[in-house]
Amino acid sequence: MRRIISLLIVVALVAPMAFASGQGEAGGGEQRQLVINSNLSDPAPKAAFQTLVDRFQEEYPDIDVTLNTFDHEAYKTAIRNFLASDPPDVALWFAGNRMRFFVDQGLIMDVSDLWEEAGFNETMASSRRAFTENGKQWGVPWGYYQWGVFYRQDIFDEYGIDVPRTWDEFLAAGDTLVENGITPVTIGTKFLWTAAGWFDYLNLRINGYDFHMQLTAGEVPYTDPRLDAVFDAWRDLIERGFFLENHATYSWQEAQAPFINGRAAMYLIGNFITPDLESAGVLDDTGFFQFPIIDPEVGVFEDAPTEAYLIPAGAENVEEAKLFLEFASRADVLADFAYEVGNIPPNNQSRAPEDRFTVAGFEMLNAADGLAQFYDRDTNPEMASVGMEGFQEFMVNPDREDAIRQRLETERQRIFQ
Repeated sequence: MRRIISLLIVVALVAPMAFASGQGEAGGGEQRQLVINSNLSDPAPKAAFQTLVDRFQEEYPDIDVTLNTFDHEAYKTAIRNFLASDPPDVALWFAGNRMRFFVDQGLIMDVSDLWEEAGFNETMASSRRAFTENGKQWGVPWGYYQWGVFYRQDIFDEYGIDVPRTWDEFLAAGDTLVENGITPVTIGTKFLWTAAGWFDYLNLRINGYDFHMQLTAGEVPYTDPRLDAVFDAWRDLIERGFFLENHATYSWQEAQAPFINGRAAMYLIGNFITPDLESAGVLDDTGFFQFPIIDPEVGVFEDAPTEAYLIPAGAENVEEAKLFLEFASRADVLADFAYEVGNIPPNNQSRAPEDRFTVAGFEMLNAADGLAQFYDRDTNPEMASVGMEGFQEFMVNPDREDAIRQRLETERQRIFQ
């Protein structure tokens, strides 16, 4: 009897403690974690993404988010290292071949279940193809944007230049600018990829989409005679003095300065440039036009890079990562973020764009005969590096064309063997 009473006393003492412990766990519990690595290092997109993350934390206060922001260019190297050795739970990256490379390496997670459960197959239908490999989806889009020619309307007006629609009109506009001491086209090729924009558009306008995609897939030699016209047109621009001098010493951001201060009149670039132009106070003087038509017999194709969220294969907080992707892809959240950074939201339930540049891009891309991602997103990463080095070298020394193209062809055969 004494033993029974002792046991009852122990139970009576322990039960409230256990109940109290259980209450504390249910009431608060351990804080959940989410680590995001971002390449949005420029001030405007960095601030916009921080706002999105803050909104997520307000809605999910039990999730503690760590946001690591890398320099945009350094990120391209860093991601290969951290996906393999120190993966976050979410990584910002790109669609197309740049994503496919990490799929092949087994470094990112299949998120087909999220596409199904969150309804992305319907709301993100237009982007599904860019994220599908082997019948599965490997990322989620957060925006896409147009490339084209941004120009100073006030400079065009001053010299009586109309927006060029054809190649001859573009050449005439540039010649007029040169005659008046204005650099027609600013560009910074220090980080190489801006030169690829010129290669893309010249090749798409001269040889069309199918040839361009065969080339980036490694199926066409860089010595193919059809590329002669591309490099001839490019060489003509260089010899006419269309491009900013010493462009290889400038980043794409630094190359904005001549455009902003009126020493250069045009910039072939993506719509992501608009926040910087707004901050500099020249957005009202800026217009946008489609890259001119060179051969009217060739379809009109555009570069429209798609931005992505990926979940690394080694992510520790997968449930939280998927929750973030679902939240960030919500029609209202996605529109607020995408429009803030000059992108078009891929969610077909998002509100229509109002900004004139985004509207122009939306209309242009909808009317296009086809969309490419961008040279360094459409081809193998190793080929992209070699190719863009060659493009920059050509812009500095066009007389080396034969040697450059032969080098690219040698590398193509090695990389795509």
